[in-house]
Amino acid sequence: MMENSVGGVVIVVEDRARLAPKVNAILTEYGDLIVGRVGLPYREKNKYVITIVVDGDVAVVKDMVSKLESLGEIQVKLALSGICNP
Repeated sequence: MMENSVGGVVIVVEDRARLAPKVNAILTEYGDLIVGRVGLPYREKNKYVITIVVDGDVAVVKDMVSKLESLGEIQVKLALSGICNP
């Protein structure tokens, strides 16, 4: 049985120039989960902060987060209704 949840994902990309295309490819792959997205480039520090509102199956959201984390040099925090990661 699918467990749907609404929540947010915050992504801090450490090397914006190199990793942004890879991050965007993953987010596009999971586009059906994404309700809204705001991306803020911090050019002076070569970082990119993305906040995303998601609505979908918890397992699928966690799969997206796992793929993002596997890129390295990226921090991802997930907060879902009833579920938070440290």
